[in-house]
Amino acid sequence: MVTPADDATFFRALRAREYARLDEHHHAYLDYTGSGLYGASQIRWHRDWLAARVLGNPHSENPASLAATDEVERVKERVMAFFGADPAEYDLVFTANATAALKLVGEAFPFGPGSRYVLATDNHNSVGGIREYARRAGAECRCLPLTADLRLDDPEAHMGAAGDDPSLFAYPAQSNFSGVKHPPELVATARERGFRVLLDTAAFAPCTPLHVGETRPDFACISFYKMFGYPTGLGALLARREALAELTRPWYAGGTVDFVSIQNEVHQLRPDGGGFEDGTPDFLGIAALEPGLDLLAEVGMPRLERRVRALSARLLEGLAGLRHGDGSPGLALYGPADTAARGGTISFNLLDREGRPVPYEQVEAAARDAGVSVRGGCFCNPGAAETAFGMPAAETRDCLQRLGRDFTLARFRECLGHRIAVGAVRASVGIATVEDDVDRLLTVLSAVLETARPRAALGD
Repeated sequence: MVTPADDATFFRALRAREYARLDEHHHAYLDYTGSGLYGASQIRWHRDWLAARVLGNPHSENPASLAATDEVERVKERVMAFFGADPAEYDLVFTANATAALKLVGEAFPFGPGSRYVLATDNHNSVGGIREYARRAGAECRCLPLTADLRLDDPEAHMGAAGDDPSLFAYPAQSNFSGVKHPPELVATARERGFRVLLDTAAFAPCTPLHVGETRPDFACISFYKMFGYPTGLGALLARREALAELTRPWYAGGTVDFVSIQNEVHQLRPDGGGFEDGTPDFLGIAALEPGLDLLAEVGMPRLERRVRALSARLLEGLAGLRHGDGSPGLALYGPADTAARGGTISFNLLDREGRPVPYEQVEAAARDAGVSVRGGCFCNPGAAETAFGMPAAETRDCLQRLGRDFTLARFRECLGHRIAVGAVRASVGIATVEDDVDRLLTVLSAVLETARPRAALGD
């Protein structure tokens, strides 16, 4: 039986081999939901691979082009196998990033006046932005509400049924704000009700096994740099072939077509995922996915998930112990306080002695000075942030409209009377995290808490 001590030993050795630069720079990196870190072996592999090959634009039959095409197709098969996608049911489209994958679905989904676009309040902006395509087509849009600990609140009851026109349900497998892992069963529920399902896996896939053949979403977006740090600027859309065939692209480009006639004003898109490629694929970057997948395969996704859970428990326990000298809470946690159905993404704010949020910029700056990388803000997830901070809708709307182009965080915070947080601190653990990283962050937070004074004492 593998023990937590066994895992700790394994990951310390992995860090020394692949991520030694962290200790060389005395850096505690706790921003894995922002970006993964590449291992040293990935860079060496890609350097050697590039040095040994002659590769050209895949859209040709010359030797360099054919070599690049072979590499792209081979890696495509490897990616699909990693995510349990049967080629008979799924196709894969390489994109510039996860956002580009989501945009492919949003701009091409056949929304109509009888469509419904249902999404979680807890969603990345890139998913929320699809509402603009749906609204333009006259579709109904609805957001599923969240509970106090930022889980979906009775989602089956609020989801309803699909409309008369094609309808779409979208939600994240894991929140990039709170770390909540939303129920995978919702995919089957939504499909039974007539929805196509779009699953955002960008925050989920880096540390949790993902097998689309089991959950069977119609579309799933992937971010590779969040999984293993390199290359950046490369994502993918996994799509069920029958769902992909229903999409209607609003334009064509590059190698996406079987033919184009300018004089006759006609074109025909390729019938497979190639019809959704925007220009030449990043064939040199695509090859670099292989050593990243090799690294995750060596570690094992179940072991990585287990390790992240243990580190998250350590951080959550430490955060719960942050209090002022009088025993009052020193921290507001946004999301679950335990590790049940949650990942390694943890958002919070320190509180002063009056219970008001310490500006997250102050905490982020203190961490930066101590060589600790965390992230501050709303993390491109305004729905979860508004719920977490308890932002009153009418007052928030009034402030946003009043500020307009003069909007700054300082003015927005002032407009809300300094009573409500306008951002948070997010710490996230990952493949190279060790216990000392977590403890260093807790030390920083304790130091900030000791100096956090009521605003009246600061003259605000």
